[in-house]
Amino acid sequence: MIVRILGEGQFEVPEDCVAKLEKLDDDLMKAVDSGDEAAFDAALLKVLAEVRTSCQPIPPEDIRSSDLVLPDSDSTLDDVREMLEGKGILAGGETS
Repeated sequence: MIVRILGEGQFEVPEDCVAKLEKLDDDLMKAVDSGDEAAFDAALLKVLAEVRTSCQPIPPEDIRSSDLVLPDSDSTLDDVREMLEGKGILAGGETS
């Protein structure tokens, strides 16, 4: 699985990291659905940190199709709502 963080680059997600990212996506979606800005900010930072620390960066010259796209850390709750259009960021994410 390949994940892109907007404005930052792509990462290859190891199989053993997928379940944790799905849980973090569920938390992010709950925050988006509830409109809780503080919970949203915390959840977004957690999912981005997990990708940055647990996934392998792909060199910028190695352009691949991304399976998933994550917003950057400066994204607002409204930005992410628009991006998601009612879908979880990661496959299997809850949407309530």
